[in-house]
Amino acid sequence: MIEVKPFYDAATFTLTFLVYDSSSKDAVVIDPVMDYDPQGSVISHEQSDAITEFVKNKNLSLHYILETHAHADHLSSSQVLKKRFPKALVVIHEKIKEVQKVFKGVFNFEETFPTDGSQFDRLLKDNESFKAGSIVIKVLHTPGHTPACASFLIEDHLFTGDALFMPDYGTGRCDFPSGSSDNLFESIQKIYQLPDSTKVYVGHDYQPNGRALEFQSTIGEEKRSNIQLNENTKKEDFIQFRNRRDNTLKAPRLLLPSIQVNINAGHLPKPEANGKAYLKIPLNVS
Repeated sequence: MIEVKPFYDAATFTLTFLVYDSSSKDAVVIDPVMDYDPQGSVISHEQSDAITEFVKNKNLSLHYILETHAHADHLSSSQVLKKRFPKALVVIHEKIKEVQKVFKGVFNFEETFPTDGSQFDRLLKDNESFKAGSIVIKVLHTPGHTPACASFLIEDHLFTGDALFMPDYGTGRCDFPSGSSDNLFESIQKIYQLPDSTKVYVGHDYQPNGRALEFQSTIGEEKRSNIQLNENTKKEDFIQFRNRRDNTLKAPRLLLPSIQVNINAGHLPKPEANGKAYLKIPLNVS
């Protein structure tokens, strides 16, 4: 029987999901978060520790660490978990190569920085299915927020990352490099083809109007009442709305540190001669 255990990071409004088979003990983690305080550039591991404790207490076998995309609002703890569970593979959609090429230039990385996705253990293709022991995972390429976004379907559980949020919040933004509101509209139409009873697990919850945390809806609920893109929303209206709204949004607080770590499969920069590692922050001088 498939079980879903959520872990919520209030600092970044991010949901990490541990999906496991309670009979076989097979498991995967989706979108793990590294605790990062930008004020002192301090890294800690409260989120990873909580996941680790749960996995060990349940005696689970962790097969994969799934990334729905290269996140722009939190650092991935994929390599922390991989070090603790060495058999687990870090995977992402193959379009990560496009994202790497864009941001290699933004951060002026060395020529040797790979843009072939080789930092990840496996690159996934649209509509492929693969197994984590007894767990079957289907990949749905759902670009728009980024070119490499994927949603993961496990039985009747769909993990949408930043494509689709709770009905009272809407959808992901599309203003990052190579993002596209046109593509996101089509991606969500693809999602809406699934049965109405399919459970939807969202990658973030910003708790609009101060409501309590929510992270799970259904395809039927989204189609009926998603405030930005429901089953009656016209494509041109969504594109106009999404583009206009995105023009008013500030960059995510952890955009610059997050992207350079996440396109590198969660690997932190290598330490320099003094033993310390450094993140690069490009200056935008007006």
